[in-house]
Amino acid sequence: MKRISNEIEYKAIMSRIDELVEIVDDNTPTTSKEYIELDILTDLVVGYEKEYYKIEKPSLVDVIKLRMFEMGLSQNKLSEIIGVSPSRISDYLTGRSEPTLKTAREISKKLNIDANIVLGV
Repeated sequence: MKRISNEIEYKAIMSRIDELVEIVDDNTPTTSKEYIELDILTDLVVGYEKEYYKIEKPSLVDVIKLRMFEMGLSQNKLSEIIGVSPSRISDYLTGRSEPTLKTAREISKKLNIDANIVLGV
């Protein structure tokens, strides 16, 4: 089967998928031509997006900032929760230093951040 080779083809296929999504639903038989076409086109799009729209793993700094926003935390409040100084939190958020293993555990537990992200795995 042909692969999507450029952005123009990608956009045209995405447009057709939008049309098919309006037609195909949970009750559509898997043998219908619209269902089959949608299935084939989505597979093509997935392959193209994996190659050209890769999603990078988030950095620890980005995840901490997001979690701070979600939890409504200031750097001072975060420093209290984690048990480090506010200046150390600033160092982590600017990338000047990385947390120790002990602090990384606290960040993972207290902010509910996956240990693999905290440890950079």
